[in-house]
Amino acid sequence: MDFGRHLLNILSFLQVIWFGDFLAKEKIILVEDDCIEAMDIKRTLESFGYEVPYVAHRGNDTITKAIEIRPDLILVDIILKGDKNGIDVASELKDSLIPIIYLTAHSEDSTVQKAKLTGPYGYIIKPYDSSELKYAIELALYKSKMEKN
Repeated sequence: MDFGRHLLNILSFLQVIWFGDFLAKEKIILVEDDCIEAMDIKRTLESFGYEVPYVAHRGNDTITKAIEIRPDLILVDIILKGDKNGIDVASELKDSLIPIIYLTAHSEDSTVQKAKLTGPYGYIIKPYDSSELKYAIELALYKSKMEKN
């Protein structure tokens, strides 16, 4: 192996050691009013390699934290505690350009039609398949990046 190639390998290795811990994970805010289900979904998201900096149980909390944290994506249930449901949250955050995926047990046509108006990046029905969730998130993040470039 020539010297230049060897040096490149060493520099790549050092970059991983020095900067590996500083590489930012994509952040997802989870909005789920059921605490046990929220813990399970949070674990699933973390197993995919995402950071979940905040789990909201109420719509109002989500809006405040989304503005503060600026996540890469919001995964939101439709039925929430408090004054605002998930569709209200998505409507208020629409101009923030944060992609939203609904993860909900509600598949009634009227609910889906209301949700569609918020421009979601996905709509997943519970109980969900973890592979389906993983790929929906990957596609939403990819689409969001392409739209920003």
